[in-house]
Amino acid sequence: MSTRLSGRFDGRVALVTGAGSGIGAACAERLAAEGACVGVLDLRAARARATAAAIRAHGGSAMALTCDVSDDKQVEEAVAALVASFGRVDVVHANAAALDADVYGRDRDLDSLEAAVWDRTMEVNLRGAMLTVKHAVPAMPDGGAIVLMSSVSALVGDTIHPAYGASKAALIGFTRYVATMYGPRGIRCNAVAPALVLTETAQRVMTQDQLTDKAAERLLPWACAPEDVANLVCFLASDEARCVTGQTVAIDSGTLAHRPQHAIHQWRAAQ
Repeated sequence: MSTRLSGRFDGRVALVTGAGSGIGAACAERLAAEGACVGVLDLRAARARATAAAIRAHGGSAMALTCDVSDDKQVEEAVAALVASFGRVDVVHANAAALDADVYGRDRDLDSLEAAVWDRTMEVNLRGAMLTVKHAVPAMPDGGAIVLMSSVSALVGDTIHPAYGASKAALIGFTRYVATMYGPRGIRCNAVAPALVLTETAQRVMTQDQLTDKAAERLLPWACAPEDVANLVCFLASDEARCVTGQTVAIDSGTLAHRPQHAIHQWRAAQ
């Protein structure tokens, strides 16, 4: 958790979903460090409380919220609780995604993909973002900024995770619709599309071979950290990006900027 930084978000209220760990926690903490009162929302109550407590320990303002973002009523109640405490919403970062082993871990080959895995991926990644926006927008009377979490998986094909990639691609289209529908009200909507982000979970579950393969895909000698994504999210949510809306910004250490040699090698090995 950063100590007090700039006051870009002084007096503003932010809602961050999936904020119990990883990218979501980094974004919530960065928004708070720049002055926002933050609603820290996560399905895991203990994780939400831990992030909120870390923010408060560094002098920030935060409240923990717990709900399943795919449940309409639960999201409505969570947003209402945030508004009851802080008065309104100015910034929304819809980061929650189904990344647990029972969903993301079973999203492998398309010919063996279970419909339940596809459905749950769409429920959390896509429906969850929609419900978050649906219930937050009425609480944004003075305009504001929405940042959705897409992925480079939305921009290229791969040999695994078709449900995840499809859900993140749909979020790019949804971003443009939200930007178009609410632009006249002064509400901006953008998406960020990270490649590998070295969260604690990613570093724990990925093998050295997988990390080496990912390193071969990018141009820069470093992968993104959660704090790098938080920097981008906070920029897009700030007044510095007041003329940026309807866009998807990749943050990938150059992964998509060149020919995919790693994929070519995979293809050759399969022949």
